[in-house]
Amino acid sequence: MTLEFHLILTIILIAVVMGVVQGTCAYLILLERKISAWAQDRIGPNRVGPFGLLQPIADGAKFLLKEEVIPKHVDRLFYLLAPAVAISAATLAIAVVPFGPTSVPPTRPWMQTVEQERRYDAEHPEFAEQVRAYNESIQFVIVPRADIGIVYVFAVGSLAVYGVVLAGWSSNNKYSFLGALRSSAQLISYEIPMGLSVLGVLLLTGSLNLERIIAYQYDHGWNVLFQPLACLLFVTSIFAECNRLPFDLPEAEQELVGGYHTEYSGLKFGLFFLGEYTHMITTSFLASALFFGGWQVLPWVPMPGGAAGMILKLIVFGGKMGLFICFFMIIRWTIPRFRYDQLMGLAWKVVIPLALANVVAVLVVKQFLIDLDARWAWLLLPLSLAILVGGAALALYFPKAPARRVYYFRGLGPWQARPLGEEVGR
Repeated sequence: MTLEFHLILTIILIAVVMGVVQGTCAYLILLERKISAWAQDRIGPNRVGPFGLLQPIADGAKFLLKEEVIPKHVDRLFYLLAPAVAISAATLAIAVVPFGPTSVPPTRPWMQTVEQERRYDAEHPEFAEQVRAYNESIQFVIVPRADIGIVYVFAVGSLAVYGVVLAGWSSNNKYSFLGALRSSAQLISYEIPMGLSVLGVLLLTGSLNLERIIAYQYDHGWNVLFQPLACLLFVTSIFAECNRLPFDLPEAEQELVGGYHTEYSGLKFGLFFLGEYTHMITTSFLASALFFGGWQVLPWVPMPGGAAGMILKLIVFGGKMGLFICFFMIIRWTIPRFRYDQLMGLAWKVVIPLALANVVAVLVVKQFLIDLDARWAWLLLPLSLAILVGGAALALYFPKAPARRVYYFRGLGPWQARPLGEEVGR
C-alpha cells in the first residue's frame, strides 16, 4: 500500500470515528434520560419520533438555534476557548484506544540510533515482511503501533482540567470559580490512583501498547481475574475523572448552581456536555481493553476469523463499552453525592494507599514468582482480595473523629458559633 492510500484511509477512519462518537454521545444522553426515568418510575422522553428516538436530534437543533449569549463581565477570549479545550482533550484521547479487533504490531529490539534501526531492517527482511502484513491488515484504531498509548491517553485526558479551570476563572462568577477549584483538585487527586492501578497491568504485560495488552489477555486470561482490586480502583478513578455521580462536586447544582459552566448556554454548554460523554466513551473502551480482554467474548475462548469474526469482535467490544456506560448511569441513581471532604479523604486516605499496596504486591509476585513460572500469576487474585479486606478492616478499626455540630444564634452578635450542647443565653 502506498503512503497516499494510508493517508486517505486514515482521514476516512478519523471522519467515521468522529461521526460515530458524536452520534453515540447524542443517543447516550437519551439513554441516560430513559434510565433516570426508569429509576424514578417515570416514562421519560417519548414524544419526538417513535419511542422518543428523534429526541437527540431535537436537542441538538435546540443547542444550535439558541442565541449565543456572552455576559459582559467575562473574559471573552478564555470564556470562548474553555469549551473548545474541553471537547478537544476528550476527543484526542480516543486516537490510540482500540474500538475493535486489532493484531499485535511487530517490534524490533531497542536501538539507540536510526542508523542501527536501518541496519537491523536490512539484515532481517522477515521483519519488513511482518510490518508490511500488519500495515495491510485492518486495525480498528486510528493510530496503530502507538507504543506509548497509555501515556498518551493519560497526558491528553489530563488536559481537560484546563478547559474547566479556564471556564471557571474567565466567567468571573464565584460559583463557577469554586467549581473550577474543586475540579482541579479532584482530577489531580484521582489521576494518581488511576495511574497506579494501570501500572500493575503494565508490569504484567510488559508493554504500554494497548494492542499488546489485549493480546496478552488473549493468551493468559483477563487482567480482572488477576487484579480485581486494580480494576475496582481504575473504575472508581474514571468516575471522578468524568465528573460523574457520586463525584460530580465541580457542578453540584444544590451548592454551586451549575459549577464551572454556570455562565454558559447554547452551543458552548453543549460542548461541555459532549466532552463529558466523549470522555465516558474513551474511558469505557480503555477499561474494556485493560481489564476485560477487549474484543474477546470470554477468556481463553477462541474467536472466529474472517469478516464474520471481525464484525463479531467489533460488536463485542462495543457491547462492553455500552455495559460500562450503563453502569455509569445506574450508579448515578444509586449512590448519593459525597461531601467534598469525603471526596478528598477517599482519594488520599483510601484509594491511593490501596493502589500503592496493589503495585507492591504485583512487583513482589512478578519479581520472585512469575518470572520463574507464569502459573504463579494467580497468586495476585488472593493478594488483591486480601489487600481490599485488610483495608476495610483498618478503616473500621481506626476511630473516626466525631462530627462537630454547630448552632448559630443571631442574638449573640454577628452570627457567632457555639458547639452543640454548650449553654448559651438568649
